[in-house]
Parts: sequence; C-alpha cells; structure tokens
Amino acid sequence: MASHEQFSQDSPGSVAAQRSARIREHALEIGFQNVGIVRAEPLIDEAARLREWLERGYQGEMTWMERDPAQRSDPRRIFPEARSVVVVATSYYTPHEHASGYAGSTGKVSRYAWGDDYHDIVGGKLRELLAWIKQQWPEAEGKVCVDIQPTMDKAWAVRAGLGWLGKHTNIINEDCGSWIFIGELLLNLELEYDELQVADQCGSCTLCIDACPTGAIVEPYVVDSNLCISHATIESRAPEISAEVADNLEGWLYGCDICQDVCPWNQMTPETSESRFAPRKGNVNASLAEILQLNPDSYAQHFRGSAMKRAKLSGLQRNARALLQGAQRVPTSN
Repeated sequence: MASHEQFSQDSPGSVAAQRSARIREHALEIGFQNVGIVRAEPLIDEAARLREWLERGYQGEMTWMERDPAQRSDPRRIFPEARSVVVVATSYYTPHEHASGYAGSTGKVSRYAWGDDYHDIVGGKLRELLAWIKQQWPEAEGKVCVDIQPTMDKAWAVRAGLGWLGKHTNIINEDCGSWIFIGELLLNLELEYDELQVADQCGSCTLCIDACPTGAIVEPYVVDSNLCISHATIESRAPEISAEVADNLEGWLYGCDICQDVCPWNQMTPETSESRFAPRKGNVNASLAEILQLNPDSYAQHFRGSAMKRAKLSGLQRNARALLQGAQRVPTSN
C-alpha cells in the first residue's frame, strides 16, 4: 500500500502540509487543546525586549535568565538540527476555589500547582508525540522543551497563534483564557508553518494592573519580579520576604493568581479534561501549621510529583511564617 507521501514526491510543499496535518491531529488526540507550527528561527524582536527587561533589573533572583540570552532566543542553539517548532497548549483549569478571606490558618496555592507537576504531564505528552513522529518518519529527531529548557515559551506561543500576551504577561487563549501550560517540540523536519497570529484583545482593560497588590505590573506587558508575589514565594531564596511584598501577600503561600483571577477572559473557562491537574489534598488551601511541621523526609513525601517542590522546604516555611506574622498584624473585628 502506498504511503501518504509517495504520491507527493515531486511536491515538497505538499509533503510538509501532510506531515503538519497529521502531527496536529495526533497532538490533539493525546490531549493538547491547541497546536501551532512555526519555523525554527531566532526571535529577534522578542530577544530585544528580553534584554531591555534584564537591563531594568526586573528578573529579581532569576539570574539564569541572564545566562546566554542568544541561546534563549534561538532554538537552534539548543537543537542545531531544528527546522520547525511545534508549539502546544493544554488547559489546567478546574472549578475549585480558594477559601474566602484569610484568617491566618491556611495559605492559598496558585492554581497551576494544585495537581501533578505540569513538567511531567506536558513533557510526557510531548515525548509521546515525538515517539509517534519517529514511527511515522524514521529520519525525524527532536527535542522536548517544557519551561525548564532555555526557550521563550510565551514568545513561541504568540508566534504560533495560540494566543496573545496579556498585560499581565501571561498568554491568553481565546478558548481557555490564561489557564494554560505551554510546551515546544523542536523537530528536524520541514513542515508547513502557521502565518496567522491572534490579535491583542486586552483593549483598554487594566483590571490586572489595578488588582496587583504590590504594583508588580509596572506598565502594560511588563512585570517587575522584585515586586511579584509569585517570585517572592516561589523563586526567591532569601531568608525573609521583603517588607513591601510581605505586607501585601493577601493570603498567598505559594504563587499568586490575582492578575489572572480578575481577567475577563478567565471568567468562562471550560474545565480541563486532564484528571492529573485536579487538586491534591491540601494543595488549594494549605494548612500553615502542617507546612511548619514538615521535615525534609515528610516534605519530600508530601510534595513528590508536585510543582510546589520548586519553593523548597525552607521557602514554604518562610512563606508560612510571613503569613502568620501578617495575620497577627491584621486587626480583627468584634
């Protein structure tokens, strides 16, 4: 029986189009909500904006952002044979809610960390996609990228038409809002490339900027990580949270979703079909007392396979102490 490509040997464009269509179809079959394919080439304009952001010192303690910006903006520095970038997005929204208010006994956890670690889930699906591609085209080789690799995930998502960069600097997808994880598959195959990008639909809305309790969104599309609650509670390794952030935590133990919670595009988000993103016990509102009682062994057991391990035991306990200290300063009504 003739293969899909034997009828198109004289038409490289048709071969690329057929390959792309089959890759998109299979990516959707294994659980991704959106797929875009673009040429593997340097991100010139995006790299310039990154350099400006770094020069303003907005990276906070994320010093790895400063290492080899050229590698971060050019996928061929990671995978020299790269010809195409398959960009995928998957929703992680579940309809659970944080407890209203924050009396000091629990701390809120960012929605992205409620379930199993997205690096494992998205990375696993991309490895499954790569294995399938190699079965179809034995000459195929690729590299899976999910956040921890030095790639500009949000820039690739915009280029591939998966959404636009919101004023809070998260990607907003027309169907799933900003509750999405992004990943890339770098391939040595020539494919058919998407040309259309999604127009910025934030308009005159400034809800995310107005809602940020620390003023971390210093201007539309620019976040100063030094003021960001997520940076302070996840990335920072300082022994204490800075006063300007600690005084405005608003109950957040790990991460912060305020700018996304107020976004109009997140008000009608469909629930994810991925069961592994469902909240683990205690991962929506975490007991501060239990966090402070953890030791290295119980911490490792409790957060195995969770994105919350990013903050380390010392970081989580520092955050819990900051919340308890803040609760003691808040006057209670009789």
